[in-house]
Amino acid sequence: MHIEKQNDPTSMGLFGLALVTLVASSTKLGLTHGVSGILPWSIFLGAGIQLYAAKLDAKKGNNFGMTAFSAFGCFWLGVSLHWLISLKILGIPAFNALDNNQFGFALIGYTVFSIYMTIASLTVNKAMTILFVLIDSLLINMTLNNFDIEPSYTHNLAAISELSISLMSFYMAAALMLNERFKRQLLPLGKALINP
Repeated sequence: MHIEKQNDPTSMGLFGLALVTLVASSTKLGLTHGVSGILPWSIFLGAGIQLYAAKLDAKKGNNFGMTAFSAFGCFWLGVSLHWLISLKILGIPAFNALDNNQFGFALIGYTVFSIYMTIASLTVNKAMTILFVLIDSLLINMTLNNFDIEPSYTHNLAAISELSISLMSFYMAAALMLNERFKRQLLPLGKALINP
């Protein structure tokens, strides 16, 4: 009887996260400017690849991966639409009706989500937990910055967190791909901190 091997989409989803956060962090760090150049990557890599990874994880019955990738894929879609409105691409009426505090409330919701996913990540591996702690830091500081709370401080912390997310995601994507292809641990991810 032939058993079909199920592909693991995690490396692909993490690459999407790594690339979009690298490009987005370049603006926060002052290396680039504006959001127009981030849009292609936020739509195709931040949203598209992560949503596709979520679909594959759903087929595998991986609830953690499906939930994380689908939620953050939708996050990047939402951010992309927010940017399109702020750039007046979706029309002047939409731009005139834009209340940036609504984005702040969405960030609060995502911070809550990320915190309980951080707790869930304790059962995956150390690298995943570190990644979610960095995501927590990014979302908390983006939220505070959005509401003008210590803007220069929270902006800089968000920039550092986002670049760190990118680097960690690149590492994890590489580790999953290389460890699987070479059938041994070339790049360690660390054991889960909690075994349920």
